[in-house]
Amino acid sequence: MSDYNSMELMICIAARSLEDGAMVVVGTGAPCAAAMLAQKTASPNLVIMFEAGGIAPILPTMPISVGDSRTFHKGLMAATMNEIMENCQRGIVDYCFLGGAQIDKYGNLNSTQVGTDHENPKVRFPGSGGANDLASLCWKTLVVTPQDNRRFVEDVDFVTTPGYLEGGNFREKAGLPIGSGPYRVITNIGVYGYHPETKEMMLLSLHPGCTIEDVKENTGFEMLIPEKYDVTEAPTAKELRVLREEVDPQKYIIGREAR
Repeated sequence: MSDYNSMELMICIAARSLEDGAMVVVGTGAPCAAAMLAQKTASPNLVIMFEAGGIAPILPTMPISVGDSRTFHKGLMAATMNEIMENCQRGIVDYCFLGGAQIDKYGNLNSTQVGTDHENPKVRFPGSGGANDLASLCWKTLVVTPQDNRRFVEDVDFVTTPGYLEGGNFREKAGLPIGSGPYRVITNIGVYGYHPETKEMMLLSLHPGCTIEDVKENTGFEMLIPEKYDVTEAPTAKELRVLREEVDPQKYIIGREAR
């Protein structure tokens, strides 16, 4: 029996993906918790940016929105969305965290609608916000999401945010920066990357207690599963202590399982 839940595991894995000195644009929720955890552990020089304009804050407690005053706390700049997007366009932002209602095998994200009829969708979502800009212009896109076959689909109903589009070099053909694109998908089952040539999603590591059958049953497309893959390293005692006592002591994020 593990002493952590799936949300805590996902946040710890995401935090390890952010090396010291990197620049990352985050939103609220699990991505913000991951950035805070990284900043308080292995990456004290991580530069955190928020879409509303906060640049390089030292986050005291969990902000509730990207415009929360805490996103400017002890920061380098209290800027605006224009400066954030300009930095992304200049090519100096390493990572962004995104999510959506659907993701396909090439990392395309849908946060617009369920159903392919744009005039009369089954469900309407908020849309892009800054997601399209961030995934188009930041070098690496990280997705933290629960995994099931409703989210992991063969074809997204609407491409809100470009991943590798149709795979291969389609992203570059569309005029997006060469070398940019989806990087990691972190779920409650495993960690996924992308095949270097086809750009299809592939298993990198399987979480303790999870199986290949769990991957297949919760994926609506054929996931690439290599002969050799890693087992995800469980959260350390230090990571869990900092996450629970300093990052999210009220358990707004870590108080629930990933579903």
